[in-house]
Amino acid sequence: MKRALLVFIAAIVFVVSGPVLMLASDELRMGQSWRDADRSSAQLAPSPASEPRAVVQVYAARAFSWRGIFAVHTWVATKAAGADRYTVHQVAGWNHPPLSSRTDIPDRRWVGATPKLLLDLRGAQAATAITRIEAAVAAYPYDVYRIWPGPNSNTFVAWLIRRVPALAVELPPTAIGKDYLEAKVFARAPSATGYQLSLYGALGILAAREEGIEINLFGLVWGIDPADLAIKWPGLGRIAWHDPEPDAR
Repeated sequence: MKRALLVFIAAIVFVVSGPVLMLASDELRMGQSWRDADRSSAQLAPSPASEPRAVVQVYAARAFSWRGIFAVHTWVATKAAGADRYTVHQVAGWNHPPLSSRTDIPDRRWVGATPKLLLDLRGAQAATAITRIEAAVAAYPYDVYRIWPGPNSNTFVAWLIRRVPALAVELPPTAIGKDYLEAKVFARAPSATGYQLSLYGALGILAAREEGIEINLFGLVWGIDPADLAIKWPGLGRIAWHDPEPDAR
């Protein structure tokens, strides 16, 4: 009994260690009113005046309030060549329907959280990607939103990544919902460099060149990425020996 108790306690510490450490992070905005949160530009996207070419960018930012302890929110911003504004494609729980594609600030702070740029495409490659993104957005099959295990904002961005080859980007392990496959249990990894088994995004395993190896237990992801000398931990996300700059093409 004593040994079983110690194993149980060790398992609990193992599971909650990352989220507990995140409570001390300045990335979180615990206790802040969503009405007063900063929603200004993070100055990560080029202005249409300075960049006439087509642009596609993928962003991630810590989710609002307690959700940010565990997860990030992801979205995609696009600008056609010569356009004077960006379109932001994202899923949010307060939208009806959840999916929206509308003119907005591409790198807007997500209810106070500063976004991280994950992918930056420019020029002809971005122009081709925009056509495919718009087609994939129109075919997105879910008109409901569930925080856990999905479908949610990260399910949507993973859906786009799987269908638009130019979006060759690795979503953070904290993008809970990215592994939601609904009726399927086997699929290509979002990066298309490997495969995954997933039971409604709640349990699963992934092995891919880009993502490395990930184990999903109830939406919390542990893993290793040998190519980048990185580990993946619930709450903390991806911890790399050398964190590369966002993929810019």
